Formats: sequence, C-alpha cells, structure tokens
Amino acid sequence: MQNELSKQIISSFAEIAHEKGIERDMLLSILEDVFRTMIRKKYETDDSFEVILNADRGEIQILHVQEVVPEEELTDEVAEITLEDAKKVDPDAELYDELAQEIQITDFGRRAVMMARQQLAQRIREIEKDNIYDDYTDRVGEIILGDVYQVRHNKDILVNHNGVELLMPKKEQIYKDRYRKGDTIRAVVIGVHMKNGNPTVIISRTSELFLERLFENEIPEVFDGIIDLVKIARSPGDRSKVAVLSHDERVDPVGACVGMKGIRIHAIVRELQNENIDVINYTPDKHEFIKRALQPAEVLKVELSEDQSQANVLVPADEVSKAIGKGGVNIRLASKLTEAEIDVYREVEEEDDIDINEFEVDFGEEVIEMLHEIGCDTARAVLDLNEDELVSRTDGKIDEELAERIMSIIAYEFEDES
Repeated sequence: MQNELSKQIISSFAEIAHEKGIERDMLLSILEDVFRTMIRKKYETDDSFEVILNADRGEIQILHVQEVVPEEELTDEVAEITLEDAKKVDPDAELYDELAQEIQITDFGRRAVMMARQQLAQRIREIEKDNIYDDYTDRVGEIILGDVYQVRHNKDILVNHNGVELLMPKKEQIYKDRYRKGDTIRAVVIGVHMKNGNPTVIISRTSELFLERLFENEIPEVFDGIIDLVKIARSPGDRSKVAVLSHDERVDPVGACVGMKGIRIHAIVRELQNENIDVINYTPDKHEFIKRALQPAEVLKVELSEDQSQANVLVPADEVSKAIGKGGVNIRLASKLTEAEIDVYREVEEEDDIDINEFEVDFGEEVIEMLHEIGCDTARAVLDLNEDELVSRTDGKIDEELAERIMSIIAYEFEDES
C-alpha cells in the first residue's frame, strides 16, 4: 500500500512538473518540504526524521530516527526511545544506538495525505507562475506567434502561446485588426505584470517595438546591425516613418529596407494591415531631417528655433495637404520623428494675400487657431479649400454654417480689393 501510494504521488506530480517545465531536483525538493510539513504537524518537529525520495523507482521513504536510552533518562519521546520499546522493533538494539523505523504515509491519516497533495499542487502552480514571469520578462521585445482563444466583450484578446495565456488589450491592437477564436496572431511582448500573484503577459501590435522587430525579421542588414533604425514614429494601421542609417557606405539603407520592387517592405506593410511606411535616410542636420521627415511633401525652407524644438516649414501652396496629411497624420509623425514641433506655411505672394490673423475680429481667436492647425495661415489658403473640406479637416469643429460664413467674409475682402 505504501509503495503504491508513493508511486501514485510521485508519478502524477512528476508528469505535471514535466509539463510545466519544472526541473526534477526542484520537484524532489518540493516533495521533501511537503512531507516534512506533514511530519511537523504530527510530531511538532522534523529533526528526528529523514525523508528519502527515489524518483526513478517512484518511492518515498520516511524514517523516524531515535536514540535508544534507559527509561529513566527518557525526556523527548520524539527523539528518544526506551530500550524496552526498541527491542520490540529490533531485538539486537542496545543502549545509545540509533534506531530507524519506517513510517507509512498512511499513518498520517487520509486527511493529511490529501492536504499534502493540495500543498504540492499549490507549490507547483506557484513555481509555474514564477517561471512564466521570468521566461516572458526575458522575452520582452520578442515577437511571438500564438492562437486566439478568446475575444472579450471589451475587445481585449486572450492568446494561447505554448500553453501560456497572453493578453493583448484593445489599445494594443491595430484598429483594422479583426480576429476570431482559432486565428493565428503575431505580436511583440511589451511587458509582464504580477497581479494578485498571477503573471499577466502583455503583447502588442501597435508598439513601435513591433515594427522594429518586423524590420529585423525581414531585412537581414537590419538584423546584422549594418543598418540602424535610428527613430520610429507610428500611427498604427495608417502610417509610419522610420529613420535609417547605414554603417557601410556601400549599402543604401533606404533601398535595402524597401527591397527590389518593394518586396521587403511590402511583407511588413501586409502584416500591419497596409500601414504606409516611409523609410527615411537619417541625418544629424536637423533642417534636412525635417525636410525628409515631411515626405512626400516638397519642402522649400525650414526655420528652426534657437533650441531646435520648433520649426516653421515653408511648402508650395499645392503641397500643404501632403505635408499635413489626412487628419494631420503626416505632420504629427514628422514632429515625433524629428522631436520638433512643426508648423507648415504655404508659399504665397504677400501683396496678393492677407494674413489669417487679420480676421480675428470677424471669427474669434479659437477659429483662427483651428485654421492655423490645418495649415490655413492666409486668406487665400482658406479659399483654396471648399466648405466641406473646412468641416472635414477640422473634424467638424467648424460646422457647415460657420464654414459658409468664413468663406463668405474672406471672399468679400478680395472682391472689395478688386
């Protein structure tokens, strides 16, 4: 009965430990701790006991080692045994010998054995949690491939990766992504947090780190360190700008990243739901870097503040929309990439135009500020748009009625001049 029970305990938990990646020595140490706890609960101490584990044979042996003493010297019934009682176990026992008796696991009682099983299972779970935390902490910045097994009501996605549950919150998903249970998902590990003793592994597809790792996977020169990704700015699912620098003058960093006929960059674009990626040659010259960052717009002139944190950029009148981009995405990413707040101005003939600030009395400071934000710094810049464009570019902050009034007043000024 003893051997059968011990084999059941060892084999069942050895299998679990193997599945959870727990080393054999660690399992044996846990088993010994659990049995010593059982001993302490029954005898209040485990000093006089030896726990011998044989994982290969699936055996657990618990020995109670006592010193044989005369009856009148007996002071500790756990550590000592009288000669009379010792001879009942071993007729050859003599005074001051050490007598070892094997204790059956069943002697501890069914309840104690059941509690030991529970304690052992709990210890294995705790080690598994620690292993997950350590493993995925080391994997931060690494791309993983997993399977979606649950999409929550709040759109958070739970992903199975080698039996471990990973979390991709809604904010870490590209807004164009659509996943169902069973779909394969690729993302980057961005962090591991302990909450109520449980590790939560966070993965992301919107992180700039994800784009960086995709470049490393698809472009050998980046992986090998020949090309550096100096700076990345992303608007996930819409547009990204990547500043690159080559450490080998024979290697064109932009050409290497784009690939022949765009084959390399297209693989990344597809993974990111057709996110447009501008690959830009990095330069420490801030003026030139800002010009490159605003592509595809043509830039005529860049004026930087003394601390280079602000830039006034002049572009041809028909390039303003390109410089700003849909919803302001191009200018936003260029500002982030170059670490400078960029304001775009159009090229105009001063005698044939009126500064938009001249209309502050008519429209108010808030409206003038909104017009500046969409690149309308002069009256003709506003007239180059129609009323619908005024509404859409300001995300409806300027409504149709106000747009009509703005157009009417500005148009009247030019009619009056003529």
